[in-house]
Amino acid sequence: MLRRAHYVRALVLTITPLLVSTPPLLAQSAVNDYSDPASWLCLPGHDDACTLDLTATVVAADGSLTTEAWFAAEDAPIDCFYVYPTVSRDQTPDSDMMAGPGENGVVRSQLARFASKCRVYTPLYRQVTIAGLQVALANGVIEWDANVGYGDVVDAWHYYLEHHNDGRGVILMGHSQGTGVLVNMIAAEIDGRPVQDRMISAILLGNTVTVPEGEDVGGSFDHIPLCRSADQIGCVITYMSFRSTVPPQYSRFGVAEGEGMVAACTNPAALGGGAGELEAYFGRSIVGLPSTIQWTEPAKTIETEFVKTPGLVRGECVQKNGYSYLEVTVQGDPADARTDDIPGDLVFGGTPGGLWGLHLVDVSLSMGNLVDIVDTQMKAYLKR
Repeated sequence: MLRRAHYVRALVLTITPLLVSTPPLLAQSAVNDYSDPASWLCLPGHDDACTLDLTATVVAADGSLTTEAWFAAEDAPIDCFYVYPTVSRDQTPDSDMMAGPGENGVVRSQLARFASKCRVYTPLYRQVTIAGLQVALANGVIEWDANVGYGDVVDAWHYYLEHHNDGRGVILMGHSQGTGVLVNMIAAEIDGRPVQDRMISAILLGNTVTVPEGEDVGGSFDHIPLCRSADQIGCVITYMSFRSTVPPQYSRFGVAEGEGMVAACTNPAALGGGAGELEAYFGRSIVGLPSTIQWTEPAKTIETEFVKTPGLVRGECVQKNGYSYLEVTVQGDPADARTDDIPGDLVFGGTPGGLWGLHLVDVSLSMGNLVDIVDTQMKAYLKR
């Protein structure tokens, strides 16, 4: 039912494929103190941005509502190290080290649910801000030093390894600008080094990881392949998402530089290939922006922060018109009481276009699948 468009308008948020390049030299800037808990957005043992109630309302196709409980693991055996996307609302090109609504909102939608499987670590870093991106996109001039944020994340990673890791397995996670930083850091600090043995996997969404066409390794990383099964470890899960009805056009996403290179795509719903059901969790906000979607007709009151929509969305990795991406199909039924649409488009000129796709909900679309994969990878790693 409910064939309405629910779009996020007027803000340039998380486009940073230009940050994926050769690992930058560290900037000569003040060094953050990651021994200070205030330098972390999420840190185990602290009441922080990841200490949340993630109970979800399950909206069935017939419009009926049930509640799905959620609990953080009391003694998780592995860690997750997460670098967030472009969300800072500071008016300077680079952000400060104070968390605002954007930073707090994005860990709610992209990270906190993984605390059921791992201890979560999220360093604050002096990222390129929304304002900085807006100026750059408007003027065609980059006026920030991306080395600053990169250097912060590397410093946080080194501090984590020395003081928190204790030889535990770790999953690295990022989205958009966060993925751009992690691609550089993994290539420079982990790929082919002894610490790679501790990397259970890397979940790098919303930005480009390159591979030679038809191959699973090479390009961005020399020794780290793409994940092709849920129990494979030491591998990468990556994609950029677009609606099946609005494929990429003139987009920076889904393309790769270099002859014979493609943007890698691994479908969390079918890592071995093909299509599968995406287990999405949508929030009342999308990376800090309110979502106004009505989930049923007639409207029912939903008390929880998150909504789960079984059977509504499917995904498949495709290569079309020079792009490689996760094609997302919304399987709405006009005869039932549940919405036939999902949120997540970033709109220019009043209509959704193929520049950005479903970038704002890249992570939300497959959250349930990713949590399940992390659980399977954790068990495989611990068994090894």
